Amino acid sequence: MKRLFSIILAALTLCACGTYTSSNNSDDVAYIQNKGTLIVGVTPFKPMDYEENGEWIGFDADLAKCVAEDLGVKVEFVSIDWDNKVLELENKSIDVVWNGMTLNEANAKAMECTKAYCTNAQTVIVKKGTDTSDLSKLAFSVEAGSAGEEVASEKNFQFTSLETQADTLLEVQAGTSEAAIIDLIMAGATIGEGTSYPDLVIAEELNSEEYAIGCRKGSNLASYIDEALARYKEDGRLMEIAKKYGVDKAIQ
Repeated sequence: MKRLFSIILAALTLCACGTYTSSNNSDDVAYIQNKGTLIVGVTPFKPMDYEENGEWIGFDADLAKCVAEDLGVKVEFVSIDWDNKVLELENKSIDVVWNGMTLNEANAKAMECTKAYCTNAQTVIVKKGTDTSDLSKLAFSVEAGSAGEEVASEKNFQFTSLETQADTLLEVQAGTSEAAIIDLIMAGATIGEGTSYPDLVIAEELNSEEYAIGCRKGSNLASYIDEALARYKEDGRLMEIAKKYGVDKAIQ
């Protein structure tokens, strides 16, 4: 019996010493460096995060790559259900939500958020010629768990929640929905002349807002990212990446 107890005790001690554990996320930076990968939760959202030739690129994606390099780790992008982003963080399926995330009360309460780094607005997207004199009469598509869904709910619009903002544009293009609510930054990059949606236009801006980056509650990764973005702003990298993706006018 004593021998069995000694074996169990030795095994528990080995586990405790051989792996990094954290009960409160206070040193998330060390946790990420220890495992060697920064896992970024994203949804397809041009020009912030999108795939091209099998690689995730975009304003947010490129910034995340810079931070991963500073941390001395690899970066991995994982597509998530936006509505489950907090659960993904808490389960450590991802380390950060870096995807044009609106800084609002709900997100600030559920996550450790960085300072705002980008401005934005929620916009109504319709086909050219659509009567938008009374938005309450239109059937909307919105992304589940998004700021667009929140605004639609606040304004008592009729809406259907879909997986991504890109899906909402497809619905409007197909005529399944009369309107969509998406981010102004995304609208500037994906609709209008020269895009895949030349017949879609911005009908109205519904609000103004800011973007932040979400980490686990209590995580020191948020302050690490704040310091990194401040350096990138000072050395010009932030504006260089912003101009590359056409979001320079939205930089804080």
